[in-house]
Amino acid sequence: MRDKDVIQHIQDLCKERSWTYYRLAKEADIPYSTLNNMVNRTNIPTIPTLQKLCDAFGITLADFFLDEPDALQLTEDSRKSLRFTIIFRWRKRKS
Repeated sequence: MRDKDVIQHIQDLCKERSWTYYRLAKEADIPYSTLNNMVNRTNIPTIPTLQKLCDAFGITLADFFLDEPDALQLTEDSRKSLRFTIIFRWRKRKS
C-alpha cells in the first residue's frame, strides 16, 4: 500500500461511517491537529497512531492493509467459535 493509499483508506473508512475527522480523532484519542496534518499534508501516520485509528474503526492493522476489502471478515464471536471448533477437532483426532 502506497502512502497516498493509506491516507485515502483512512478517508474512505471515515466516509463509510459518516464520521468527521474530529470524531475520528476523539475516538482514536489522538490530537485533531495530528489527524488533520495526516489528511491535508499527507503525513503518513506512525504505526502506533495507525493502531489507534484502527482501534477506533474497530478493525485490526491486518484488516486495514488487506488488499481485498470485500474479503470475508469474521466477527469476534465467529473467530472464537472457529477457534473452538478447530481445537475441539484437533483434540478429538489426538484421542
